[in-house]
Amino acid sequence: MPNLSKEASLTIATVYLLMVFATIIWGAYSLIAIELGRFESFKLLFSCILIGGIGGILYCLRGVYLNYCVRDQWTNKWIVWYLIRPLVSLICGGVSYVFLKAGLLVLEAQKENDASNLGFYALSFIAGMNVDNFIAKLEDLADATWGIKKSRASQKDENVKKN
Repeated sequence: MPNLSKEASLTIATVYLLMVFATIIWGAYSLIAIELGRFESFKLLFSCILIGGIGGILYCLRGVYLNYCVRDQWTNKWIVWYLIRPLVSLICGGVSYVFLKAGLLVLEAQKENDASNLGFYALSFIAGMNVDNFIAKLEDLADATWGIKKSRASQKDENVKKN
């Protein structure tokens, strides 16, 4: 990708992000439009995955206009990040559902019996939008709960932040 012009890489990233967003919208429509039948119990999980993806797409699209238009610091070396980040956000949306459902992450507000799933959706969106801090929170939880130390990548990130 180093041979691409700045504008070409911007176009690739933007079109890709919009295509992923359209796919997420199609997935959300599919959840609403078709009966899941025996998969009804997975509807909330699928919704969380999609909402995590929307959070990631929002973050990436914001990065496109900030880095290209506002800061004028768009470089081709970030194209891979723009291509992979939405996929990671989809995964984090699903993982947030698993941790909430398992009771390992607890929302501060009291959940009433007839309450909606807005807390699941909100956390999924935040997990997709802020992948780095979400993963750091999960690593902190794994360390406190099971004694599983942070990954080497996270430890390197902390060392970079300290310097």
